[in-house]
Amino acid sequence: MAQNDIRYLTPINIEIKKDKYCRFKKSKIKFIDYKDPDFLLKLINEQGKILPRRLTGTSAKYQRRVNKAIKRARHIAVLPYVADMMK
Repeated sequence: MAQNDIRYLTPINIEIKKDKYCRFKKSKIKFIDYKDPDFLLKLINEQGKILPRRLTGTSAKYQRRVNKAIKRARHIAVLPYVADMMK
């Protein structure tokens, strides 16, 4: 075997970076409604934790608004604080 003739058993993982964008800026959303649980469910994981900016691509300004909306929704019992396999 020559040095250039390297074979792998599994395919090499080449990380393809998706461009992250703020969905709120793109859709020109100004107000995040805390009374809309279907929309807020997209921004939390199965355990009910708020997804971070590095995963969603949300800008800092809108991430603060998302956090406030989710916490308000939890307070008025629209969303649960803790859940097992919520989605």
